[in-house]
Amino acid sequence: MKIAIKTVVVFVLIALQSCTQEKKNNIIYKTETLVIEQITPTVFKHKTYLQTQDFGNVGCNGMIYITDNEALVFDTPTNDTVSKELIDWITVNKKAIVSGVVVNHFHKDCLGGLNGFHEQGIPSYANNLTITLAKTRNSTLPQNGFDGNLTLRLGTHKVITRFLGEGHTKDNTVSYIESEKVLYGGCMLKSLKASKGNLEDANESAWSTTVANVKRTFPTIKTVIPGHGKVGDASLLDYTIQLFKE
Repeated sequence: MKIAIKTVVVFVLIALQSCTQEKKNNIIYKTETLVIEQITPTVFKHKTYLQTQDFGNVGCNGMIYITDNEALVFDTPTNDTVSKELIDWITVNKKAIVSGVVVNHFHKDCLGGLNGFHEQGIPSYANNLTITLAKTRNSTLPQNGFDGNLTLRLGTHKVITRFLGEGHTKDNTVSYIESEKVLYGGCMLKSLKASKGNLEDANESAWSTTVANVKRTFPTIKTVIPGHGKVGDASLLDYTIQLFKE
């Protein structure tokens, strides 16, 4: 009897641990092609997948901000079909209109599904250098360019997108939701214990300085969404600075 009770207790503990992990991850939507994780009541991480030659099938993050029945998306899914799946989830499940999509840099994991947004009349925004570099790869181009700074509003709330220097690419930007203190860092910021990753278009010597600029520009950051891997806090900035520090 004692052995049976002990076995039951072990199973209960495992079940509770599993439930706790699911709650911690806050995954609210999951298919083979799209995973959506709730970060705050208004901020979500979307994850899609990109098959690469060097790193295999890579999970690629983006951000969704929903408030006042409007939504902004930061980085597209990796193809147009999954972009439609994401837009449908926002419009049907969250009853929100997608007001725009912001592209972090010119790689496919940021704008591979851009045409899926354009087909539904959703405007896109990116650093002007991102548009220039996307042309060299015959990618679908973001429609609205900016130099240095872009501020978009959903109702009374604003999101600031800034170019603060080179790192993962020459054009990489970050986006900050002031009211939520959430930073979308894209591939410039690394999840804890992550490697340097794809350095094909990187400026490794400038990378740490750029992240330090981000830290100074947005000193109230509480949550960071990197381009790949797990969401964290402001320690992701310090980790990335040390990773690329000469």
